[in-house]
Order: sequence, then C-alpha cells, then structure tokens
Amino acid sequence: MIKNSRQRAYLKSLAMNIDSFFQIGKSTLTPEITDAVRECFNTHELIKITVLKNCMDTPKNMAGVLAERTGSEVVQVIGRKIVLYKADKDNPKIILPKD
Repeated sequence: MIKNSRQRAYLKSLAMNIDSFFQIGKSTLTPEITDAVRECFNTHELIKITVLKNCMDTPKNMAGVLAERTGSEVVQVIGRKIVLYKADKDNPKIILPKD
C-alpha cells in the first residue's frame, strides 16, 4: 500500500524505465483486458498501460476502474499513460522507502 508521496515518487521513477504492458483502444475495458491486467500482477508489481486516442473513456476513469477491479493502486495517470502498483504479498520485489 502506498502510504505517502515519497513512496509514490519512488514508484513513478521506476515506472519511467518500463514499457507499456497493454494498450487499450476503442473496445475500452473489456473483461479480457481486466483479466490480463490481473494476471500480469502475478509476475510484475508495477505496470504501465497506454490508452489509445480512439478510446471513448478518459484514462483517469479507466485507471480508477482497473485499480478497483484488480485490487491495485493508481500510482499516476499522465497524459494517456496509466501506472498501477500492486505489492506481491509473498515475495515483494519492490521495496518502498520508509516514512
């Protein structure tokens, strides 16, 4: 769980160096995309998603819905990029800075 702005800034800095895992287009959030994102959290704690211009929904709304459906947290929405974080309970790879 992201507790403060320092942890959020750390996750943002990590997200700068990763490529998008998914692209969401005009079909918007389908159950298949939600399942794929949920599945991706089995191997990655931090994922980036690109929302294409032909998508009807706003990236900010989609980020909130995806976070809710996958049990993750929105790190940031910048432009058409969404960054989500979900800590691995058994074997965390990303160690967040302390308070």
